[in-house]
Amino acid sequence: MSRRIPLGLVVVAMAVPLALAPVSAAFAETLKFISFQKDESGVGDWYNEVIKEFEATHPGVKIEFTKVEQPVYADTMTTLFASGSPPDIVHLAAFDFPKIADNGWLEPLDSYVKAAGLDLEGWAGQNKCKWKGQTYCVMALYFGFFLAYNDALLEQAGVKVPTSYSEWLDALRKTTKRSNGVTTQYGTGHETGAGTGWYLTEMLNYALDAGAFWTNARGEVTLDTPQMIEALARWKTVNREKVMPPDPKPGDTRLLFTDGKIAMKVDGPWLVPIIAQAKPEIRQHIKVTLAPFHPPVGGSSNALAVAHDIPEAHKKLAWDFLRIATSDKFQTLYGTLGQSLPSSPRADTIEAQKRNPFFATLIAAQREASKVGVDRIPAGLERQYGEFAKMITEEAQRMIINDLDPAKVAAAMQKRAVEIQKGG
Repeated sequence: MSRRIPLGLVVVAMAVPLALAPVSAAFAETLKFISFQKDESGVGDWYNEVIKEFEATHPGVKIEFTKVEQPVYADTMTTLFASGSPPDIVHLAAFDFPKIADNGWLEPLDSYVKAAGLDLEGWAGQNKCKWKGQTYCVMALYFGFFLAYNDALLEQAGVKVPTSYSEWLDALRKTTKRSNGVTTQYGTGHETGAGTGWYLTEMLNYALDAGAFWTNARGEVTLDTPQMIEALARWKTVNREKVMPPDPKPGDTRLLFTDGKIAMKVDGPWLVPIIAQAKPEIRQHIKVTLAPFHPPVGGSSNALAVAHDIPEAHKKLAWDFLRIATSDKFQTLYGTLGQSLPSSPRADTIEAQKRNPFFATLIAAQREASKVGVDRIPAGLERQYGEFAKMITEEAQRMIINDLDPAKVAAAMQKRAVEIQKGG
C-alpha cells in the first residue's frame, strides 16, 4: 500500500528504535514493545512485571519498553507499520485496531491460541479482536458503564436509586434544582462537549436501553427503527428538559459530580480515581451500583497483538509475551497491581475488591456489557466511525435545538449513514 507519511511522524517513528539501539547489542534477541501506558501508575507497573517474567523465562531475550504519548500514538504506530519497522509486541487503542488489522499489519492469532490451549470463552470484549473472521488481538481492557450517585442528594429529593429509564428520568427531574431561573444542581451530566465520539457514547446509554444500536451484527445500518426513534426521543427529553449541564467542557461533568453539583453520573471506571479526590464530606455520600440502562454501555479500550511483518522467531516470542499477560496469574495481578479490570473470567478479584470498594460493581458492569457483545464501535462502520459520529452528533443536535420529530431525524440519519458506509 502506497501512502505519504508526514516528515514529522517519520522523525518520531525513527526516534523510537534509534533511542534504544545501544541496548539491543547486549542481547541475542530484542523485542520492541511500545505503549502509551508505560508510565501509567498501576497498568504501567503491571506491564513491567510481565516483562520481568518474560525475560526470566526467556534467557538472552530483552524487551525494549518505550513510551509514545497518546495524542500522537495512532499516527506514530501507523508510520512505524507503513515504514516496515513495527514493534514486535503491538499495543493498540481499540479505535485504531480496525485500520491496523485491515492493512494486514497484524499476525492472525487463531493458530497460536489453539496451540497454547488458551481458553478465551467469556473473555471480556474479545469479540472486538476479530477482523474478517480471524482473531488478531487479545483484549487487554474492556469496561462497562456503571451508576455513581450521591445518596444525600437523592434522599433530599425523595427518590430511590433508579434501576430503569423511567425511574432515571423521574430522579433527574426531582434532583435538578433551580433558583430564580438559575440551575444550582443537575440530575446528571453527559460528556456532550468532549467530541463526537463521546457524544455518541453518551447517546448509546439511551439507545441500548431502548433496544437500538447503530448497526446490526451483519454491519447493516439500523437507525430508522422504532427502537432508535424511542432512543432519540429519550435523548431529546433529557437535553431539552435541561436536567444536565449544557455544552460542558471535557471532564466538567465528572468534577461537578464530585463537587456535589450533580446527583448521578453514569460513566466508566476512569471516574473512580476522580471520586477519590472529592472532598471527604462529599465522598462519603458517593455510592456506586449498576447503571439503570440495560444492557449498559460497554467498550473495548486497548488490546495486545503481534506484528505480521517481523521474523518468525520474533512472532513466537511476542506470542509468549501475550501468553504470560493472559495467564491467570497475571490477569489476577492486573486487578491488584494494575488497579484495572482483568478481561479474563478466571482472574481472582477478591484482593482487588478488598482494595477498591467499587471493584465488584465495575466487574459486574463489565461482564453485563460483554455478555451481550456491546461495544461503542459499530460493525460495518469501523473505518468510517469518525465521519459517522460527526453526522449523528449533527443530526441529534439539530433535533434538540429545533424540536424536530425523532422519527424524521432517524430517517435522515439512516440515509446519511448508508451514504457514509458506501463511500467508505
